[in-house]
Amino acid sequence: MINVEVVKGSSESAPSVLKRFTRKVQGAGILARVRSLRYAERSPSKYVKKKKALKGLRKREHTAELMKLGKITPRIPGGHGR
Repeated sequence: MINVEVVKGSSESAPSVLKRFTRKVQGAGILARVRSLRYAERSPSKYVKKKKALKGLRKREHTAELMKLGKITPRIPGGHGR
């Protein structure tokens, strides 16, 4: 992590110090990095991927069973619900 430090000069005003600090922070790319990490998600573990795959298989099997029994109608690919 990069630390940005700005020291106020003897005849420098507070707004100018703040402006100089802001420029240094932008130049160091700190804000861009923090914003990119803000909504970052971890990649799922092997266990989680396997659980999700098994759940999908069970759901497909259940749907196929309901179609065989005539309780639901099969979806038409590209039908868009018409």
